[in-house]
Amino acid sequence: MSTFRIKLSLFLNYFVFAILLNSVGTVILQVQNNFDVSKSSASVLEAFKDMSIAFTSFLIASYVNKIGYKRTMLIALALVAVMCLSIPSLPTFYMTKMLFAAAGIGFALIKVSVFATIGLVTKSKSEHLSFMNFLESFFMVGVLSGYFLFASMVDNSNPKSLTWFNTYYILGGLAAAAFVLLLTTKLDESSIKEAEKNKSAASDFVEMLRLIFLPLVLVFIFSAFFYVLIEQSIMSWLPTFNKDVLNISTSLSIQLASILSASIGLGRFLAGIFLRKIDWIYVLVVCLLCAAVIVLITMPMAANISAGVKETLADVPVVAFAFPLIGLFLAPIYPAINSVILSNLPAHRHSSMSGLIVVFSALGGSTGSIITGHLSQAYGGETAFYLSLVPIVVLILLLIVFKRLQPKGGALVDIKTTGGH
Repeated sequence: MSTFRIKLSLFLNYFVFAILLNSVGTVILQVQNNFDVSKSSASVLEAFKDMSIAFTSFLIASYVNKIGYKRTMLIALALVAVMCLSIPSLPTFYMTKMLFAAAGIGFALIKVSVFATIGLVTKSKSEHLSFMNFLESFFMVGVLSGYFLFASMVDNSNPKSLTWFNTYYILGGLAAAAFVLLLTTKLDESSIKEAEKNKSAASDFVEMLRLIFLPLVLVFIFSAFFYVLIEQSIMSWLPTFNKDVLNISTSLSIQLASILSASIGLGRFLAGIFLRKIDWIYVLVVCLLCAAVIVLITMPMAANISAGVKETLADVPVVAFAFPLIGLFLAPIYPAINSVILSNLPAHRHSSMSGLIVVFSALGGSTGSIITGHLSQAYGGETAFYLSLVPIVVLILLLIVFKRLQPKGGALVDIKTTGGH
């Protein structure tokens, strides 16, 4: 079976949701301008996105095998296409909440299906790990594109302008195009359907919950939670940090935040190459240590920034370029640990495991963003970003334990199934 079209479809699906989901940092900044909401109030947008991801993944992941990966992805694309095409006509703070709730539901369906589909279109653990990194790097290309797309629609001269909502017409069109591509692409799911033939939906759900009690899975869950907490706390609040702490204009603040996405994308692309030759634990621990060094070097540079709004790149302080480079070192962690856990489980467990990945990633992202929002409001963005050192240290310790629990010799980890009627 040729896998080119389905792989292309997976990349496009991820690209669409990358722009949509990670517009939350821009939207957090814009709703403060448009609707006069506080930082802590604006931070709930992350919760609408991530909680809908978490609940949908928890409730639906175990049923995806029965619904079908392709059908699940089509439902997700149709949902976000409709919402994106509707919101420019209804530009309110309430509707931004509804948009991110819909985006969260759609992404939960997409991510569970995409992660499970990777197991069908790759032939080895090394290919799985490499493809996962390339896919996640392309996700960051979408995030990067989104910053420039939204920044081009922002009116610096009128903070109350709502013209930036028109960006969602473009996203709606992209979602529709992704829908058509997937609809016309063949995906062979016969092996999964065969494994699910004699199982009930209830038993699938119970087995998903039982996965949590495998030590390898449990440590992975905490690792994913803390990684996404770190990444989203920085990504969601970087535009606001640029504007409020570094005194950079709104549109330029959004554009400069794209450096983080670009560095993550580049880091994941390079990781897709290096992880084929170097054991993942060495790569990830070194990367986290480098990320901690960047925080320690750059945050003191954010103190005593000169007053006056900076409108051009020539006026922007060095820290605005240097701090986002942390993305180079955060980049390999998430796709690597996802690939490790999935490639150590049987293929028919991948959709359930993907559901757990999405649930705890969403909880981590929401927790990180909300904590950072409150810390920024109470103590300032500089202190909030300094405190990212705490979860970085915790994550290093978790990854060491995760490596020690990984089975030797290519063996797979699975739960013991019990008889039923």
